[in-house]
Amino acid sequence: MKILLLAPHPFYQERGTPIAVDLLLTVLSRRGDQVDVVTFHEGAEKTYPGVTLHRIPRLPGMRGIRPGFSFKKLVCDVFVLAKALHLAAHGHYQVVHAVEESVFMAMLIRLCLRTPYVFDMDSSLPQQMTEKFRALAAFSPILKWFEGRAIRHALAVVPVCDALADIARPYAPRKLCLLRDVSLLATTPPTAAGELPPALSAIPHPCFLYIGNLERYQGLDLLLASFALLLKSGVQAALVIAGGKETNIRHYQEKAGIVGLGKNVRFLGPWPIDRMAELFAMADVLVSPRIQGNNTPMKIYSYLQSGKPILATDLPTHTQVLTPDMAVLAPPTPECFAAGMRRLIEHPDQGQELARRAKVLADEQYSFAVFERTVRELYAWIEHATI
Repeated sequence: MKILLLAPHPFYQERGTPIAVDLLLTVLSRRGDQVDVVTFHEGAEKTYPGVTLHRIPRLPGMRGIRPGFSFKKLVCDVFVLAKALHLAAHGHYQVVHAVEESVFMAMLIRLCLRTPYVFDMDSSLPQQMTEKFRALAAFSPILKWFEGRAIRHALAVVPVCDALADIARPYAPRKLCLLRDVSLLATTPPTAAGELPPALSAIPHPCFLYIGNLERYQGLDLLLASFALLLKSGVQAALVIAGGKETNIRHYQEKAGIVGLGKNVRFLGPWPIDRMAELFAMADVLVSPRIQGNNTPMKIYSYLQSGKPILATDLPTHTQVLTPDMAVLAPPTPECFAAGMRRLIEHPDQGQELARRAKVLADEQYSFAVFERTVRELYAWIEHATI
């Protein structure tokens, strides 16, 4: 097929949605499709047979674009729309694959050129915008109306998790295809612990590990407050935080110092995906303190496959994948999350049993093979539907 894929974010970067787009392009390339990708100016170059990246111009002041809704992202989206319209007018595409907010660009292309579109639903835009900007709450019904229109007129809707599928289902999309993220752990053994950075030398155990960006919705404030309570109770432990931009790292380093965590917390900064297994091998417990959003963090799927116990907040962002049979789930308060930490320290055998069950689930349901099969089945249906 000839596909126009709209990816309104920096590409490629090692964070949720760009990683998902990378996996998708890998499968479409293997299928032999011809794909033109419109994306932002930021990001590392990646190549795939049959895939061409079309970047918007480098814009003054438009650097360091973060996940989620922002003014910078909105400005860049205008240029994505212009390039997408130009390509669509001349490219004779069979379908537009629109990621997140680019679905509204795809709706315009459909209106002008009658090209059908796929809505790749990585998040709920009304929820994302109103959580970040409380003042927009009054406009939530209007935002939901626009989201509903995008779902209803799509050739297919591709939510990344059950919570998003539940949002889409009432609008009766023509096809709903749940395409979950997958574990990103390499199949090779982890690198020897001696190759880890000096910041991890002589680290106390048990060691709790967080991997991901340091945006507010990820719950780092909750994590630090919980860890402070754990240390105050007399437990000796370490907390390692991998990921985040320099400004966020400085903010949380200062916060850790204020609450007296000192050398018990180590910030590693950005950490490459192909070295995640090294950190997992060093850690005793993996944590996900996320407090907002309904899509499951991509790291959860790698956590599941790691063979390490998991502690996460008991919110839908986690509970649509995690259950008490495979993880410790705690209410998002410092006291409850700290209690979850203590539980895994005091009952290591229980934690290992949870980790064993989690790994079985990851191997069966959240592998790249499952992802590829789902994408191939979806595009076989799209190919037939667009004849």
